[in-house]
Amino acid sequence: MLASLALLLGYQLTGEIIVRALNLPIPGPVIGMLLLLVTLIIRGRAPEPLVRLSHELLQHLALLFVPAGVGIIAHFQLIRAEWVSLTLALVVSLIVTLTVTGLSMTAFTRR
Repeated sequence: MLASLALLLGYQLTGEIIVRALNLPIPGPVIGMLLLLVTLIIRGRAPEPLVRLSHELLQHLALLFVPAGVGIIAHFQLIRAEWVSLTLALVVSLIVTLTVTGLSMTAFTRR
């Protein structure tokens, strides 16, 4: 399990290095995740230790929301001042996400 965790962190580090070297406006973990996805597509499947680690991490996913909750409390005055803009952005992004997801699902189920 430790090797799988090192693998995930290695992909994240690789993504960070690529972002900093090329001065990209994308978070390093996103690039690392894309690299991992490409690797898994090429391999055709995920190794069993990586699958086990992924399931273990997903069981504790709620812990990852604690820093976000702390951030909300820490910046509550700013959120209160900008609540209209934030709400509008959330509603628009929700509509766009649902539309793109629905269209993608329709396209993929036709195949």
